[in-house]
Amino acid sequence: MTDQHYALFDTAIGICGIEWGPRGINGLQLPMGSDEKTRARIRQRRGDIGEAAPTAEVQRAIDRIVKLLAGERDDLMDIALDLDGVPEFNRGVYDIARTIPPGQTMTYGDIAKRLGGVELSRDVGQALGRNPCPIVVPCHRVLAAGKKPGGFSARGGVDTKLKMLAIEGAAVNHTPSLFD
Repeated sequence: MTDQHYALFDTAIGICGIEWGPRGINGLQLPMGSDEKTRARIRQRRGDIGEAAPTAEVQRAIDRIVKLLAGERDDLMDIALDLDGVPEFNRGVYDIARTIPPGQTMTYGDIAKRLGGVELSRDVGQALGRNPCPIVVPCHRVLAAGKKPGGFSARGGVDTKLKMLAIEGAAVNHTPSLFD
């Protein structure tokens, strides 16, 4: 995988990592609490991947992600992703999620209906939990039934999801319970 590279970059939610290869961006790592933990998570997932200065195209994507996380509206729809090796069902989920504009949300059930039936809601949630490119594929904009936040596998869990939604100005029906 020597043609795979990554770079770290600072955002309003912390240090993120972006991964790319010859065919485009193929991963985005949300903050892990420190630069070294973020690097370790990328290496754990990607193996032999080198840190490098971003290409011009990757740098443009980074700049747009940073601005989005600072509150600027950008749907990032035209950022090219290399999702080779990602199951077809998951790519379908990601394609629908990418249509959700900043400040808006959709539920797992909404996406499941578009894919063929509300009974696919759990599969939609699992696909989003495996999303290799969070932010560009805005899984944080997908909520559980009743517009509740649902899960979020990034460090910080639902708090990180709610922070990202707040930055975008999305209204979420969430009152923390004893179990949150």
